[in-house]
Amino acid sequence: MDKIERIRELTAILDRAAYVYEQEDREIMSNHEYDALYDELRALEQETGFVMANSPTQRAGYEVLSELPKERHESPMLSLDKTKEVEALADFLGEHEGMLSWKMDGLTIVLTYRGGELVKAVTRGNGEIGEVITNNAKVFKNIPLRIAFTGELVLRGEAVIRYSDFEEINARIERDEDRYKNPRNLCSGTVRQLNNEITAQRSVYCFPFTLISMDGEAGFATRHEQMEYLARLGFTPVEYRMVTKETIADDVKWFASRIEKNDFPSDGLVLCYDDIAYGNSLGRTAKFPRDAIAFKWRDEIRQTTLLAIEWSPSRTGLLNPVAIFAPVELEGTTVQRASVHNVSIVEELALGIGDTVDVYKANMIIPQISENHTRSGNTAVMDGMPCVTGNVGLRSCNCNVPDVCPVCGGPTEVRMLNEAKTLYCTNPDCTAKKVGMFEHMVQRDALNIEGLSEATLEKLIGLGIVHKPADLFRLAEHREVFTQMEGFGDKSFENLLAACDKARTVSMPKFLYSLGIPGIGLANAKLICREFGYDWEKVADASFEDLCAVSGLGEVLAGNYTRFMADAKNRAMIDDLLSEITFEAVEQTKQSAITGKTFVITGSVMHFPNRDAVKDYIESFGGKVAGSVSAKTDYLINNDTQSNSTKNKKAKELGIPIISEEDFLALAGE
Repeated sequence: MDKIERIRELTAILDRAAYVYEQEDREIMSNHEYDALYDELRALEQETGFVMANSPTQRAGYEVLSELPKERHESPMLSLDKTKEVEALADFLGEHEGMLSWKMDGLTIVLTYRGGELVKAVTRGNGEIGEVITNNAKVFKNIPLRIAFTGELVLRGEAVIRYSDFEEINARIERDEDRYKNPRNLCSGTVRQLNNEITAQRSVYCFPFTLISMDGEAGFATRHEQMEYLARLGFTPVEYRMVTKETIADDVKWFASRIEKNDFPSDGLVLCYDDIAYGNSLGRTAKFPRDAIAFKWRDEIRQTTLLAIEWSPSRTGLLNPVAIFAPVELEGTTVQRASVHNVSIVEELALGIGDTVDVYKANMIIPQISENHTRSGNTAVMDGMPCVTGNVGLRSCNCNVPDVCPVCGGPTEVRMLNEAKTLYCTNPDCTAKKVGMFEHMVQRDALNIEGLSEATLEKLIGLGIVHKPADLFRLAEHREVFTQMEGFGDKSFENLLAACDKARTVSMPKFLYSLGIPGIGLANAKLICREFGYDWEKVADASFEDLCAVSGLGEVLAGNYTRFMADAKNRAMIDDLLSEITFEAVEQTKQSAITGKTFVITGSVMHFPNRDAVKDYIESFGGKVAGSVSAKTDYLINNDTQSNSTKNKKAKELGIPIISEEDFLALAGE
């Protein structure tokens, strides 16, 4: 295996091991295995000079900025002219060879390397002025921090977040209205974060699509030579194919066939001339460069009949309209459902049962209604059309905005969210809300009660056995009712009781996570519990200001947390639940001269396997580790105490001691 490929493989393995340990509180390899792979990776990095941005050897305290600086691009970054016709691509090529690649749907970034180091990253912005996001680019998943080229190299790439990561991130967000609309919106916000710890948690990838300049660039005559060179340096260029006017139609079909299984979002293709000199000689218009053109997918549109609107409930009370229509074939699959997103869109389309509508797949993936030809707004259910049901209760079957929740019959309310009308169930005891709440509470990373599926929870709630969380630990009172349920008997009941009893002892972070506080995942729950010394009263009564001071939280999460804890009903629910559970014992913090002190760690380490190990050591003694040097920092740990790094300069300005690893160990009494 090529050494750079081995570095990529090791980085991915160790990155995954660190993630499941830190975020999921489990191990997928022993410390011995981790250390052996880490040592192999570090040796290969030193030998090749190639280091990935997400390499565990580079992890340090994260940086928090007050703002993102602005910077003007050396030359305007123009948009591309567009077409939906394959014939137009063939005409564009003429007798020239071209390079056809994905048009990725993310955020364009300009990366600059000097002396083999990543020194700057700037967003496209408005095409003339972008924002400097170097801090965030250094934690992207797949770009190198160091390369084996010592001159200046400038390239453009597209930063994107995979569909799989997007769905996982959205799944961790409690409220539907707080979830991100699509990977592009999530990526845009992530890349421009002031705290790059958040960026690191969201798995941003960057795929170069053009080399802007580099010392000695005259050696490259073609685009594909540039891409091959970038690949040899360790980048992951955007996927491309070399094309001619004779092959372009088949090549477009090849890309189209891969869309459904492609985990990275794209909204078309880009075609550019392979001959760099020829492309440059064409110049540009006022709006577009002439050496490239974008191809947007021509949507396959089918006409069908609207059968119903299903008002789909969530555990937060949001009722999402989903159009149900007569099945049609789109892009090779049968489609009969499409989200209508909110009440405003239902009204704008004037949807009515029996209407003739056009449906398509946005970017050849997501079913959408593009046009309603009838626009009847008719509310009568079609003859013989049964009401649509879902996992929880009955759902509405007409296009009227329902006055009552189709699940619980409670009153609904239309609210404005991001300038759009959305529908909510206002009944706090709605079955849909309860099922969702309990489903979250019993999952593995929370109370971890095995055997309580969504279907079982729905039955227990429907029978009146479970009203509130503490009832999960009082199931023994309902043996007779429970064992009469279809699919359950004495043995399954005993197994469930055993699982509930096992869950009575739980770690404080998992308990805190189980409460479903918006935005508070398991990792944040751990941070909060650690910050307040695993003292539940302090954890529950933490102030907004104290929470804002916890690294990685911020004002939004602090606000969510304090509002939840200030609600009398929530506190009564928590107290009732605490009467049934016991917190796992927390190992007593050892005392030393570093107890209560705040450290920042930078540079390479020698006495510890990595900087995360230093952080764990400090926290085991009751110390804290911050991402950036501030007036609250007690010590900066840097084996190169005399360097002119940004952190060293900041520490000197503030009069903060800069100590080596050996100084630190002496301070700790080792």
